[in-house]
Amino acid sequence: METISSIAKRLNVTNGRIYQIIKEIPADKQPKKDAKGKYNFTKESVEAIESYYNSSSSPKTDNESDLVKQLRADLEDAKAEIKAKNNQIDKFQQLLSQQQQLNLSTNRQNEKLLDTPQKTSEGSSNDHTDVSEPTEGNYRGEETKTPKKGLFGWLRR
Repeated sequence: METISSIAKRLNVTNGRIYQIIKEIPADKQPKKDAKGKYNFTKESVEAIESYYNSSSSPKTDNESDLVKQLRADLEDAKAEIKAKNNQIDKFQQLLSQQQQLNLSTNRQNEKLLDTPQKTSEGSSNDHTDVSEPTEGNYRGEETKTPKKGLFGWLRR
């Protein structure tokens, strides 16, 4: 005598799936219940359950395999896209590093230019207000310069 568990094990499905199949097969092939509410399976009802499962599971397996193939293809596409994005990020990090070094170099050059007095060309006007040039009243033989405190002054220490 067959039980739901034995049929489920043979078809490699759960007991709940067997109950679903019993509800879906035609009424004349469904197993009958006894007084206690247990199913009494006949050979015809077992064959009906097996044939229904086999007919419903084969297209499902094809659809699942197509779905798995599609998911794997999508996964490969996503991996390729992630790899491309990682390469872009690496390039941008290199460019950013180069830009930061260039900015630092430019700032150092600007600081050096600001620290050295600039020579004026012959045609430009000289207003004589530069404190680095000695005048009659303030020249004592030595120049006192205060160190410049700028944004990058701490780099020169």
